[in-house]
Amino acid sequence: MVEEEYGSKVIDGRTLAKKVEEEVKKDVEVLKVERGITPSLATILVGDNPASKMYVRLKHKACERIGIHAEDHNMPASISQKELISHIEKLNLREDIHGILLQLPLPSHLNEKEAMQSIDPMKDVDGFHPYNMGNLLIGNEGLVPCTPKGVIRAMEEHGVEIQGKHAVVVGHSNVVGKPMAAMLINRNATVSVCHVYTKNLKHYTLEADILVVGTGVKHLIKDDMVKEGVIVFDVGITEENGKVYGDVDFENVIKKASLITPVPGGVGPMTISILMQHVLMAAKSICKSL
Repeated sequence: MVEEEYGSKVIDGRTLAKKVEEEVKKDVEVLKVERGITPSLATILVGDNPASKMYVRLKHKACERIGIHAEDHNMPASISQKELISHIEKLNLREDIHGILLQLPLPSHLNEKEAMQSIDPMKDVDGFHPYNMGNLLIGNEGLVPCTPKGVIRAMEEHGVEIQGKHAVVVGHSNVVGKPMAAMLINRNATVSVCHVYTKNLKHYTLEADILVVGTGVKHLIKDDMVKEGVIVFDVGITEENGKVYGDVDFENVIKKASLITPVPGGVGPMTISILMQHVLMAAKSICKSL
């Protein structure tokens, strides 16, 4: 009901994701015809975490829609660090695999950082390898984390002016917060990064022209924490009694926002479409280097 009333303010991530997927699909077809190459993604799932299985399934369905070949590599939860890295290294060497995605989180006995760093940076479609993160920091945005890149694409689609604006990022993870801040800085925003140790969060959020929130804390951001006309990207997700909630109290914050993403149906679909874009980018890059 709230979305219907304030429809023009709502960023439809599903529609935007379809647009990105159509762009990628066309380029995939061109690559197949001109070079005889089908972009290929290998996903590695360790254990049987239900949420992780669902995310991998969604990524494979996107590949199917676009014409990207997808391989599912399911590893037992008991796999050792050495065995996991050995498997990744084999995929690194395969010329027919252009993108490698290690689904997180991993079982607690495995070292996520070490595993991620063993992926060939040219095949790191998640954009988490230190090489790709370092490039992001100096303004070379190639394979970068998909969620913040999806947020930037949504801003571009809606004509959001970033330069000179005060952007506040709540959450400083390597997946969203830090790369999001870097992308905003690359576009000449003034950026504040807040996290669990920030004192007086409301002081910062009230100053935000652009607010990006990714903490996984249900309805952390209330309507009295934002100013009129704010642009809000809700990247958080919490499941409670079978229902999904974002980090932002959507029903009340939407009344003050000029643009806002819902949960679900906002940033999530964009993340997967950007991943597809990255598989295509990696395939083109690897083809050039052969």
